[in-house]
Amino acid sequence: MGVPELKAVAGRIRHAVLAAVEPGRSVRGVLSAAPGGFEVNGQRFPVRGRLVLVAVGKASLSMSRAAVEILGPTLASGLVVAPHGYPAGGMGDSRLRVLLSGHPLPDEAGVRAADAVAAEVARLEAPDCCLFLVSGGASALLPSPAPPLTLEDLVQTTRLLLASGASIQELNTVRKHLGRISGGQIAQTCAGTVVTLAISDVVGDDLSVIGSGPTVSDPSTFGQAQEILERREIARHVPAAALARIREGAAGRVPETPKSLPERHAAFIVSSSALATAAAEQEARLCGYPPVVLTTALTGEAREAGRSLALAGLEARRTCRPAAPPVCLIAAGETTVTVRGSGTGGRNQEIALAAARALEGEPGILLCSFATDGKEGNSDAAGACATGQTVEAGRRAGLDPRDCLERNDSHAFLEAAGELIVTGPTGTNVNDLTLVLVDG
Repeated sequence: MGVPELKAVAGRIRHAVLAAVEPGRSVRGVLSAAPGGFEVNGQRFPVRGRLVLVAVGKASLSMSRAAVEILGPTLASGLVVAPHGYPAGGMGDSRLRVLLSGHPLPDEAGVRAADAVAAEVARLEAPDCCLFLVSGGASALLPSPAPPLTLEDLVQTTRLLLASGASIQELNTVRKHLGRISGGQIAQTCAGTVVTLAISDVVGDDLSVIGSGPTVSDPSTFGQAQEILERREIARHVPAAALARIREGAAGRVPETPKSLPERHAAFIVSSSALATAAAEQEARLCGYPPVVLTTALTGEAREAGRSLALAGLEARRTCRPAAPPVCLIAAGETTVTVRGSGTGGRNQEIALAAARALEGEPGILLCSFATDGKEGNSDAAGACATGQTVEAGRRAGLDPRDCLERNDSHAFLEAAGELIVTGPTGTNVNDLTLVLVDG
């Protein structure tokens, strides 16, 4: 089978994955109306007062539409926060107010959105209930710097952490301790009940990490946040106010994020990379490529992961381990990129470029790596493909793969080679997925 046919199979699997993790479908699978309230996975939540909806994240629009459809007239009002550029129009319900804010770097619109969400939840009284829908991106979309920090302090700290290769767990541990509503603090202000439905974009599906966990208790500490800044060697570059707050907190002079919350609050994960992986397995099998899941917790430096996955494909071709071709090797998770240059790209593009170097000249193998939210890094791409022909195609355009990788300019090389995957925002986010198709 040639490269066009392998790309067609990869495309079929990718579309099946996105269909399986469509946010509205995930909400409809767990949420149902009930007399005097609603149910989640069969658990009843009575509503004696007002029922309000708050939705934040890349999947907030679709999740909200599904929730409104299910809850009907029971819902009193709703506030939805999504990234700039998402189709905020057409929600079709006057009870819903939609706000757009910045991602991956927070902006002033996000500060206003955070204030609006905090006020909405704080207004709830004991008989009231908030259905809180959270998905990837919520941390950046709701920046709420703790005084005397400014938005710019948060932006600079976030930028430094992203460039250092920090994991989402590390990034959100720091952000939770610089904000006023993250790390369970928003639920702490609520006299009513908060029921959270979360779409997980983190390895391990830790509710306290998803969107920086505004409605769940937070096990992380100021001390851990300080250790992250020091281990990533960015403490001396972090804005003075941010570093001072972290150090004061680590010394016990700033109150910690809540380590427990009232039992009336509840939280559920409604979709994650496990669902994406299962869909990929099913479609790969239908395409004639028996699947083998290598991992659902892919982490670490993207370029190293890309090389390792390419070598796994070569191993299957040469030794029939872990399975004989045809086979589809699957890895789900989220790698990181330590930024050394000033190029354009992202995690999955670095995976693909590193894989292309390992696969150079090899026939019958295709790697396809993509972000399920449709956009990664500082580029407009969701990811990219790599085959034995990719390096030669880029070189014909005058580019060197090693140089582009070292400058974090994977986008330029893969664009020249015709390997980019560009989808635009998908309206969801359940981590990244990498497929390695090995032809028989």
